[in-house]
Amino acid sequence: MQVGIVARKGNQRAVSLADAIREAVADAGATVWLDEATAEAVGTDGRPVDALSECDLAVAVGGDGTFLFAARNAGSTPVLGVNLGEVGFLNAVPPERAEEAVVAEVEKFQQSAMNVREAPRLAARTDGWESVPAANEVVIQGSRRGNGGGINYELRVNGALYSGGHADGVLVATPTGSTAYNLSEGGTLVHPTVEALVVNEMCPTDGMPPLAVDVDATVSVTVTGADAEAVVVSDGRNPHELSGPVEVVVERTEPAMRIAGPESDFFEALGKLS
Repeated sequence: MQVGIVARKGNQRAVSLADAIREAVADAGATVWLDEATAEAVGTDGRPVDALSECDLAVAVGGDGTFLFAARNAGSTPVLGVNLGEVGFLNAVPPERAEEAVVAEVEKFQQSAMNVREAPRLAARTDGWESVPAANEVVIQGSRRGNGGGINYELRVNGALYSGGHADGVLVATPTGSTAYNLSEGGTLVHPTVEALVVNEMCPTDGMPPLAVDVDATVSVTVTGADAEAVVVSDGRNPHELSGPVEVVVERTEPAMRIAGPESDFFEALGKLS
């Protein structure tokens, strides 16, 4: 079995804990390595973070952002999160149980009994282009927000017109992402066990309420206007600029994000937001 470990960059507590997990996993008989940034902080050799896709288990030590960073590079490899952040929707393991929890997953893997759950990812596409997969949300927005910015658009779900007009942008979130950017934009919360997406217009001039749709729905945002400019952003990263008029289609994509280890308490984590 091969285990790759990523710690939150610049966080010495995360680095020290990642090194302790590495030693415990090695003692359990598995092959284990740190990503290059974490390894440099420890003073040893590491591997590129995209090598997580070659592992049997990836371990993320930090907050939800560290988990998403690891997951972006892990492909279909299960990710276990150790929570050093404030909320921890994705990172269910407290630091004092980190070594025990990771070794337990190593032992379960050896018995073909790992507890792995899947969460949907999204991708946006236009003719000739497709975004990197997003675990939280895809946003189609103007090149800038506020007065004089935003986009003119038509918003459709499975081909049926739902809304349109002018807004800063349109956000499509997974259940995982419903508690992130979507929540700050007044969107609907979705429990992790519910197979739904949230379609949320961002500061629309008119618009409709946030809408929960089937996880396999096709959401299309047509940015109108010959001189229109739009930007598609996946999980707050990889902005891609488009010139209008253009239709951006957002749909579920593969592989799903795979989450290993114990489940977080969704309602307990929600309580930390208040």
